[in-house]
Amino acid sequence: MKTVFVTGGAGFIGSNFVNSLYRKYADYRLIVLDALTYAGDIENILPEVRNSQRFEFWYGDINNLDLVSDLVGRSDIVVHFAAETHVARSLYSHRVFFVTDVLGTQSVTNAVLKHSDRIERFVHISTSEVYGTAAYEPMDEDHPLNPTSPYAAAKAGADRLVYSYFIAHGIPAVIIRPFNNYGPRQHLEKVVPRFITSCILGEPLTIHGDGSASRDWVYAEDTARAIDLAIHAPAEKVVGEVFNVGTGRTISVNEIAAMILSEFGLEKNLDFISERFGQVQKHISSTEKAGKILGFRASADFEKGLRQTISWYQNNRPLWEKQMMMRKVPVKTKDGSIVWY
Repeated sequence: MKTVFVTGGAGFIGSNFVNSLYRKYADYRLIVLDALTYAGDIENILPEVRNSQRFEFWYGDINNLDLVSDLVGRSDIVVHFAAETHVARSLYSHRVFFVTDVLGTQSVTNAVLKHSDRIERFVHISTSEVYGTAAYEPMDEDHPLNPTSPYAAAKAGADRLVYSYFIAHGIPAVIIRPFNNYGPRQHLEKVVPRFITSCILGEPLTIHGDGSASRDWVYAEDTARAIDLAIHAPAEKVVGEVFNVGTGRTISVNEIAAMILSEFGLEKNLDFISERFGQVQKHISSTEKAGKILGFRASADFEKGLRQTISWYQNNRPLWEKQMMMRKVPVKTKDGSIVWY
């Protein structure tokens, strides 16, 4: 029986991974540590998982060094999701991003080093935001790191911190850089659920800038599957490596808005506001390395994943309505005024 320790397992991508791993491996135990900040919700973890004898939940912070060390010391595999993750929020509440994303990652990574005699695999969840706007397309794992927001900078620091521990100490680290995730249970601050819930509520869809910014959108369940593959791949193929997780297809914000409006049978109803600071203009993932080494290929095309996501928000209104007050976040401009994005 393997024990998998998951930080941030009550968050959006983390809970998708926890739910998926529980169902796939009947002999795995799961330990989840989560601070349950605004973006984490224990209800993201399915009842069948929460009520299982194979599941253990700890409410706590990854900067609690003793707690993290104790939980890592009981584990065979560590998967580190815990992070502050919203670009716009990082423009105003920036310090907490570095405390959680960099110092918190050091806490987990150092615990892995301390217990390296038993840890078989340490998977750090980074982000494609570390690349900044594409210097070339598609963006492979050797693309320069040019973060354009405090969030992206903090994640870049964490990404390279984990890599430094691999070089210096030989910890069994694998770094995953997912591109833009979407799917059921995502926080309303993110663009896809924000657009969907605006349609449900009869509101215009708010678009930053001209809506031409484009991304590679990957369904969260596909990301969970890619991480699973990284855990179980032969160590000699993946330890010390970085893997993008994306689809190789780019879709603009305007295109997403049009697709969602069409699914609801609504006329065009858009509200354009000023561009968000630190905006990344285009992102498209190279899928070659993950395909060749992990055997990963995204299974859900965007249209299919979007319909499934819309259905979830239509059928689970009580679960997302409690986030309504947090759909927009404050950003301080250069003149000191506050703009809500």
